[in-house]
Amino acid sequence: MSNTINIIKHSGDLVAFDVDKLVNSLRRSQASDDMINQIVAQVENQIYEGITTKQIYKMAFKMLKNTSRVSASKYKLKKALMELGPSGYPFEKLVGKIMEHEGFETKVGVIVQGNCVQHEVDVIAQKDNNHYMIECKYHSDQGRFCNVKIPLYIHSRFLDVEKQWERQKGHENKWHQGGVYTNTRFTTDAIQYGECVGLLLASWDYPRGNGLKDRIDKSGLHPLTALTTLTKAEKTKLLDTGIVLCKELHENPDILEQIGVPKPRHKNILEDSRELCGIH
Repeated sequence: MSNTINIIKHSGDLVAFDVDKLVNSLRRSQASDDMINQIVAQVENQIYEGITTKQIYKMAFKMLKNTSRVSASKYKLKKALMELGPSGYPFEKLVGKIMEHEGFETKVGVIVQGNCVQHEVDVIAQKDNNHYMIECKYHSDQGRFCNVKIPLYIHSRFLDVEKQWERQKGHENKWHQGGVYTNTRFTTDAIQYGECVGLLLASWDYPRGNGLKDRIDKSGLHPLTALTTLTKAEKTKLLDTGIVLCKELHENPDILEQIGVPKPRHKNILEDSRELCGIH
């Protein structure tokens, strides 16, 4: 297919349609090669000048869902992270769980005394002698990026907390670091500034090969919003009870009855949860 078909990204930018990007995102869903080829063929048949990436995503998602619900859930991970709102607290919990899985001791939503003022810190994580203060920036729209103001502001908060931490007994030999986690992306300036001052940065696809999408895929810590078997209202009710992960749903199956999900649907929901978190 010629590269002359232009599509519109979430940011409003016009770019040439790149079939490799579609193939890679479908591979991440672990769909079969046959399925990927079918979806690519159908998308190539139906795209037109000025189609949005959102419409292409919908087309591919619909086909995946008809074949494999779990592949569809993996494919919709980016959207699932957007659905963790509106408060942003479930995203903080997810970040805490990911870090815990990676061997950190974590606390979510902590009030910390700085040198000058108190700060509400989204996630405090510790491993060995490393002590991290993480701020989570949640956006419900993937067109919204973290600009340079965010790391600037987080870094100044971190410096205030660090001064206080360094005075504490047992902290003399600890390595302190601030960090920003976002479910969307950073602007180039935000990355440049964050790296320059030594902040830990993590976004949907940054650092390359170890962004949130990679870490969630590896750990099986998929948010329950990825499930195609739950309605939007049911997802909201579950998030309100403090459950964020498919894994937690799998471990607390009775919660489905408590929030009023009809019994005949439990089996599919729990099967998908189990498969998504890699429990066989």
